[in-house]
Amino acid sequence: MTRLQVLIVDDEDLARLRLRSLLADCTLPGAEVVGEAGSAAEALHQLSFLTVDLVLLDIQMPGLDGLQLAERLRALARRPMVVFVTAHAGHALQAFEIDAADYLTKPVRRARLQEALLRVAQRLGAAVATPSPAAASTPAEQPVLVVSDRGRVQRVPVADILYLKAELKYVTLRTATHAYVLDDSLSDLEQRLGDAVLRVHRNALVARSAVRKLERRAPSAGDGGCAPGEGDAEGWAVQVDPTQEWLAVSRRQLAQVRELLASDGL
Repeated sequence: MTRLQVLIVDDEDLARLRLRSLLADCTLPGAEVVGEAGSAAEALHQLSFLTVDLVLLDIQMPGLDGLQLAERLRALARRPMVVFVTAHAGHALQAFEIDAADYLTKPVRRARLQEALLRVAQRLGAAVATPSPAAASTPAEQPVLVVSDRGRVQRVPVADILYLKAELKYVTLRTATHAYVLDDSLSDLEQRLGDAVLRVHRNALVARSAVRKLERRAPSAGDGGCAPGEGDAEGWAVQVDPTQEWLAVSRRQLAQVRELLASDGL
């Protein structure tokens, strides 16, 4: 069984000692601590001669902080995976944007650390013994959108997204089973999701895979999505599958919606 080679980076001696102790109890996969560093500069020096699969990295440190160090690591020829271990939950969005494998908040639980190690091993393609098929199938293996839902960081599989709708100061992200209230802007979400979504209105994006049909509809209070309004394409709306909600289509976007449906043979 492959053992992950781990470098612990934290400016607190007790924090490094605790992580070393927790790692000693992890078995699926196992982990071997090959080095410790109390600063970013020391970590970079050790990485110049150590073979490291994973860096367990604190964020608040003197000199370069953990986020800045993680950016430096991306330029290495043999880039290690990074799991942040911090007392501050507020940096999670930044952490995932630089492709962190996981984000753990102190005090770290062994089971949560074990889960992070398994995720790292799977992303590295390492041979590890997995306790069950369910444990082998992790959200990290499919595209996800990292969002802040009422201040709580969430990883939402892109395949689960049905639509995103801007309302007042917030954006609602809808899946078949849940509605998230996001702090992100609709334009930023559109850029991050790329071709997975289609803008149908100035205040709405729809997953291309969720568009079921396009119809001319009168405004209805019973519709769960956007009722057609000023600037809309003469009451045109798309139906979203599987919730059957209707979202208004603007005149500007009508041609693109028709093109999408035609390409899908609908």
